[in-house]
Amino acid sequence: MSLSEARNYQTSIPQRSRHTEQYQQPKKLIKIKSRGITPGEKILVCLFGVCLSLALAFMVSYSANIDSLNRDLQKLEREVSEQQTINENLKHQVMEYSNPERILKIAKENGLDIQNTQVKQARQIVE
Repeated sequence: MSLSEARNYQTSIPQRSRHTEQYQQPKKLIKIKSRGITPGEKILVCLFGVCLSLALAFMVSYSANIDSLNRDLQKLEREVSEQQTINENLKHQVMEYSNPERILKIAKENGLDIQNTQVKQARQIVE
């Protein structure tokens, strides 16, 4: 390389000095604004939340009503079966009390005397 080329080469390369490096302006930070939730989206989310909570409340209420109806139904079925048992016991008592031998025994205990008669079962009255 010749001397003139070396001088041209040195002048073409910018020289960096300590002085310029220390006083460089700090780079500006560019803030990128993230897209937030718009007021319309907030309203839609609130409406969705209200609708969801109402639906859940309705489901819980409906489930509670069904549960109470089932309990009432079971209670009524139990009462009906108890009443049927009582009715069957009463039918058996009616059959025992309408026995002709029992009627004759009670009549004799009370001083009644039956002469030459036959005791027959009376017809049952159908109600």
